[in-house]
Amino acid sequence: MRLAQSQDRFAVETIVEAAYSHYIARIGQKPGPMLDDYAALIEGGHVHVMDDGKMVVGILVLIQEADTMLLDNVALHPSAQGRGLGRQLLAFAEQTAREAGCGSIRLYTHVLMTENIAIYTRAGYHETHRGEQKGLQRVFMTKSLAES
Repeated sequence: MRLAQSQDRFAVETIVEAAYSHYIARIGQKPGPMLDDYAALIEGGHVHVMDDGKMVVGILVLIQEADTMLLDNVALHPSAQGRGLGRQLLAFAEQTAREAGCGSIRLYTHVLMTENIAIYTRAGYHETHRGEQKGLQRVFMTKSLAES
C-alpha cells in the first residue's frame, strides 16, 4: 500500500469504473464513487493504492474527520477479487485510522449494494442509520477501533 501519486489517477479511475459500473443498472444511476474527483482526492493525500507488483489492483479513499476516519471508498479491480485483498484493504484502513488517533472508522454504501453491507457487517461494522445523501440512498456504518 502507498499513497497515490498524480500518475496513478488513470489506474484509480479504471478500478473505480470496473468495480462499480455493474451497479448502475441495479440502482438506476452511477454510484457515488464514480462521480468523485480523483485528481483532487489524490492531490489531497486521501487516496491509497494497492499494487501487486505489476499494476494497481485496489484503492482506498480515507478522509480523517475530528475523531473518526471516513472510509470514503474501497475498491478492487474485479480481476483481483476473491484473494483476500479486500480484507487487507479494510485492515489497512483501520490501522491507518488507529495511527491517526481515531477511535472509530465509518463508511457508507448504497442500500441496494447488499453484498457490500454483508461484507462490512462480517468485518465488524454495524449500521447506524439510513438516509439520502447526494441523491443516493445510503446505509451508514461504523466500527469502533478500541483495543479489546
